[in-house]
Amino acid sequence: MSASHPVLQVQPLGFPWATIDPFLFCVYHDDAYPKANAQMGPATSLAGRSIGQDFSRKDGWSMYHGDVVPGFPPHPHRGFETVTIVRKGLVDHADSLGASARYGAGDVQWLTTGRGIVHAEMFPLLDPAQPNPLELFQIWLNLPARNKMVEPHFTMFWQHEVPRTTFTDAAGLATEVLVTAGRLADAAPPAPPPDSWAAQPEADVAIWTITMAPGARWTLPAALGADTQRQLYFFKGQSVQVAGQAVSSHAAISLDASAAVELVNGPVASEFLLLQGRPLGEQVAQYGPFVMNTRAEIEQAMADYRRTQFGGWPWGDAAPVHGKDPARFTQMLDGEKVLAAPLV
Repeated sequence: MSASHPVLQVQPLGFPWATIDPFLFCVYHDDAYPKANAQMGPATSLAGRSIGQDFSRKDGWSMYHGDVVPGFPPHPHRGFETVTIVRKGLVDHADSLGASARYGAGDVQWLTTGRGIVHAEMFPLLDPAQPNPLELFQIWLNLPARNKMVEPHFTMFWQHEVPRTTFTDAAGLATEVLVTAGRLADAAPPAPPPDSWAAQPEADVAIWTITMAPGARWTLPAALGADTQRQLYFFKGQSVQVAGQAVSSHAAISLDASAAVELVNGPVASEFLLLQGRPLGEQVAQYGPFVMNTRAEIEQAMADYRRTQFGGWPWGDAAPVHGKDPARFTQMLDGEKVLAAPLV
């Protein structure tokens, strides 16, 4: 394409998905878990899996780092944020601050890891009679250098708080957008955590998931910032035209964010994730779960974790799950348990 074309690059989706500043990481989990056993794990043999390190997608699902219940037992983070959007299934959260949560079915957890936190993310399977599908995005958003050592902050956006807006084209075909961050038309999402880059008006951060009906047309509006970067992930569907360019396989599509871009969907429903933001433009030093600005800061993070365990692990279980009641909730440091509103 010419240099003036709004499609800058098209690359195949990998694992994890390629990201652009201010984002660090984006992974899409889509697991077809089977019926549940009595321990809230899969009611089937785990033979042939590397338990504790299973990313095999054998039979369409993985155990990840779990050995009974799938998921990610306690692991530390410092210096960035995790945004977890759960589309199907449940996630059980527990952390070194003593907070816990069960969320899913459209809920979003936004966690500012700041100076350091240990958390677990387990995927309990509750239905012993039917399959237990899980589908989620986890997105890592960098923190500005000035905020990397803030106190950790735990935020939950329940499903009913995350706005959805529907656009209908001239043929009456719909495009629905779930607005997790970054206002779109009249859809204003909940405020990001106070120390987030997304909380700064000039950051122009947006996280949208887009579902297009077969044959639908929708124009993605231009971003607000002149230097905003934008990545569109085409992850479900058969084909789409992006500003007239045909894309016939799932891809990460880098766009000129200053241009409005028309999407014309192919013959089956398609889904997209959009990530955009003004770059931080800061040096990134990363070692596994720690993201700082210099190698010395990474070494300090490792030393701090060895010394303090970021508060230690207050749970009696190394991979806690929160029982068989499917009710979604948060329980914060003061001990108050807050139940989510019923699904709508």
